Amino acid sequence: MVIALEQVLIEPVLSEKANIMREEGKYVFRVASSATKIQIKEAVRKLFKVHPISCTVMVVGGKPKRQRYRSGYTATWKKAIVRLPKNEKIGIFEGV
Repeated sequence: MVIALEQVLIEPVLSEKANIMREEGKYVFRVASSATKIQIKEAVRKLFKVHPISCTVMVVGGKPKRQRYRSGYTATWKKAIVRLPKNEKIGIFEGV
């Protein structure tokens, strides 16, 4: 299945751990569940004009939640950690 570049990256993940990783040159994104490592690297390369070194992908499982008398789970989603060379940065994370 072919996914458009704009649909591969859903949103950046902004958390304390992601901010610490950003100082090491690693950027965290929420990605489409059917996206592959190669598609993610290509999307980051074309959208942000950088050259990714590697991409780590993981599936984040849903957590059990309860609302009043009903119990259920939050949605399962896919997370990608993209590593860039030391001299490159992604502007939207840096506030540019």
